[in-house]
Amino acid sequence: MSSALIKCLNLAKTVGNATVRSFLAAPKQPWQSCSAAALQTPHVQMPMQMHTSAVRRDLMEFFDDKKNWSENEVKVGRAWRTEELRIKSNKELHQLWFVLLKERNMLLTMEHECNDKMEVFPSPERIDKVKISMENLETVVRERNKAYHLLETGETGERPQKAVKNAFGLQVSYKACEHALPPFMNLKWIKSRNIGYGGRAVNRFLLKYREKLYNAKRKAKNRSRNEVMMILRRNPNFDLDVLRRQFPDVNVDKLRNEDKIRGHYVPKVGV
Repeated sequence: MSSALIKCLNLAKTVGNATVRSFLAAPKQPWQSCSAAALQTPHVQMPMQMHTSAVRRDLMEFFDDKKNWSENEVKVGRAWRTEELRIKSNKELHQLWFVLLKERNMLLTMEHECNDKMEVFPSPERIDKVKISMENLETVVRERNKAYHLLETGETGERPQKAVKNAFGLQVSYKACEHALPPFMNLKWIKSRNIGYGGRAVNRFLLKYREKLYNAKRKAKNRSRNEVMMILRRNPNFDLDVLRRQFPDVNVDKLRNEDKIRGHYVPKVGV
């Protein structure tokens, strides 16, 4: 071995030893101290701060508090409104979503268990309140997403949709979705979406369906008209402006001139 090669090896060894000594003599960083502590206690697990309520590491988190099991009614508040959710930050909405999700799972579990045991589920309206709160929260998040995408790209950011007619000739909303193939090459998509409607059976169904809608609308209008007539028959001096606001589909002025609103009462005669 040549003398030049031996000198190079000795120089590399000296530089390596100096680098290791300087690294050991340098002050430890916070992450190094945490790593050392974790290595010294390998069996200790750091708790995850993901729960907003008291953490219970068992299946009882799917059940209600034991003091509510034998109750017939549980006092709870109302659902969250959109006006209240709009003033909250995204982090608070995220936390509230998981709180509502846990509450919904607990209520559904309790409902199933009560039905299985043939017992009364206390305050079943809690499930509806939680669902309304989650729907309002999704509405607020969707509003923020729309505002962000409109500001950045000029579009809403949601899937485009259009009104199409199904096999029964009824108008439905179709939301576009992504496909691996373009429309003109995707034969499966063309066969599933290009559905023509027609024929004697479909036309007869549409005729009956429109007749059903018309009868429902006509009956609702007649009920409102009869209710206004009954109010005017019992209370001739009733405020007409209130009736116009409450029954916008009824012509109140025209009903006042009909004989059906005249009640069986003795008119006041001036002495």
